Amino acid sequence: MPTELLSIEAARAEVVSRCALLAAEPVAIEVAGDRVLAADIRAAADVPRFDNSAMDGFAVRSDASSGALWIVDESRAGRPASRRLAAGEAIRISTGAAMPAGADAVAPVEQVREADGQIMLTATVAPGQHVRRAGEDLRAGSVVLAAGAVLGAGALSVAVGAGAGTLSCARRPRVAILSTGDELRPPGSSLGPGEIHNSNAVMLAALAAREGATVLTAAAVRDTREATETALAAALADADVVIVSGGVSVGPHDHVKPALEALGVTERFWRVDLQPGKPTWFGTRGAQLVFGLPGNPVSSFVTFALFARPALRALQGAEPLPPRELATLTQDMPRRGRTQAVRVRLRASDGTLRATPTGAQGSHVTTSLIASDALAFLAAGDGVAAAGERLPVEWL
Repeated sequence: MPTELLSIEAARAEVVSRCALLAAEPVAIEVAGDRVLAADIRAAADVPRFDNSAMDGFAVRSDASSGALWIVDESRAGRPASRRLAAGEAIRISTGAAMPAGADAVAPVEQVREADGQIMLTATVAPGQHVRRAGEDLRAGSVVLAAGAVLGAGALSVAVGAGAGTLSCARRPRVAILSTGDELRPPGSSLGPGEIHNSNAVMLAALAAREGATVLTAAAVRDTREATETALAAALADADVVIVSGGVSVGPHDHVKPALEALGVTERFWRVDLQPGKPTWFGTRGAQLVFGLPGNPVSSFVTFALFARPALRALQGAEPLPPRELATLTQDMPRRGRTQAVRVRLRASDGTLRATPTGAQGSHVTTSLIASDALAFLAAGDGVAAAGERLPVEWL
């Protein structure tokens, strides 16, 4: 395999090209939040299904511009009026209730005077005023949500309105997360000399779950070839995606790459033009994907966002890569020898998106992640990127 640094774009393209869409499964709409549609949803009928009122008031004929109107019936949500509206009459109506036959407008309560079973209009009423027409929102048979849509709360509301009860969704990717290192201890445990808490496993599990994955395991692995190969073999037995943090470099205690080779995983790339995150590794075994991420927490976070997140989305049929926008840098930033993924906070001001780095950008400075909204990409080079320069950014 070539050893030159891949661009971020080339590495992402390689990852996405290796993603085979997971099988679809039926999912009850009540538990389909944040799942990805595997098939289009079409409206079973017009929405609204009938003309209805947009206001509380009275259903009237628009030619009733003067004189008293007798209140002869009521139309409520779920209980339409029982008679047709005739000249000289009005029917009390609630928001969302069906328009009575013979009525073509609604006079809101604020524009009538009511007394002794009659109303007087205090303003002219135009045809169609405050009437929601059948099919105004959705037309029967039209595609209302396309395959690949992520089912947020708004999308679920539309799906229910379209008549759906069970949805065809991509199966959730099964993910195994391994953190390598003799120094790693469980969260909250007491630490001995040279030991640290295993923050990467918790962080990567949370990131994977947010992208719709089912996390099978998030465990630490000792720095021996036997322990590494045993843990990777167990992960590969069940997972669609294996994510390893640490152990992918070339030191005497970096056992991940030879262990993966022994297990039949083919290397697709190693090392990316990226800071932090240069030693990122990616490989495949059949349809299974394996990511070797750097062990520094910020590097693991950034490389997950740039490479593992698109893979998890692509496996489910969602658009893998987020759109990029341009944002104005608010302070000087030194350029480096590789493309930098700078953690920034984005704010809109005077119609301009502004990017402010979230403190020190070292790969060990986890506090830079707390306030970050996005990654800003600073091209490699000499000198300084000056405040006011526009950089491409991706929301996190």
